[in-house]
Amino acid sequence: MRLDELRPAPGAKHRRKIVGRGPGSGHGKTAGKGSKGHNRRLPKRGFLPYGGKSPYAVVNLGALAGFVANAVVDPAALAQAGLIKGRDQARVKILGTGEVAHALTVKAHAVSASARAKIEAKGGRVEVLGARVTAS
Repeated sequence: MRLDELRPAPGAKHRRKIVGRGPGSGHGKTAGKGSKGHNRRLPKRGFLPYGGKSPYAVVNLGALAGFVANAVVDPAALAQAGLIKGRDQARVKILGTGEVAHALTVKAHAVSASARAKIEAKGGRVEVLGARVTAS
């Protein structure tokens, strides 16, 4: 075997599809995206609803350090503390980044597993709120 005889395995290499370069390319005009509608403007893979944003107002556990021991931390309290905007009270999620200093009662629409473990390890409680509540 010589160096000039080396080749990739059959099927291992693909030619890159070049799109949007005129009708002669076979991928002109709509560039393989079909026609009309909102979905032609979105990426084919990795589609995220809500414009790529989380449907929740996200609060990290470290941000709850300003609350006193045994305080009730609910969406209204988070808005009062300035951690979320008032309009974001309808969907709040607590994530586990950071540490909590003392026991808290946390009420949110979603809580990550790591946040729940850290809160309960300090003697606190976690309550998952039900369906969507209207922001006041």
